[in-house]
Amino acid sequence: MIILDDFKKVEIKVGEVTEVEEISESEKMLKLTVDFGSETRTIFSGLKKWYSRESLVNKKFLFVTNLEPRVMSFGTSEGMILAVDTPEKPILLIPAEDAPVGSGVK
Repeated sequence: MIILDDFKKVEIKVGEVTEVEEISESEKMLKLTVDFGSETRTIFSGLKKWYSRESLVNKKFLFVTNLEPRVMSFGTSEGMILAVDTPEKPILLIPAEDAPVGSGVK
């Protein structure tokens, strides 16, 4: 269990994926370029098995944006895309209505 103050530390924002690249040296990873309005970030995610470039580009999803950057062999990841973990595949979280990029979740 965590207390509410701990949860409030997590920064979740709407981001729009503007570019997707397959990482050839990884069976799982995709490199996402994500627009958050005031900045663009690179986020690596293990979605290659379930999601194509076309299913991600120009779509808005929810991201954790205040994680410590994670250095990987093929680059640095500057956040995390949020998904529901199901037995079939991860289901990416999207805003129920159109929301501006950079909007925060309360």
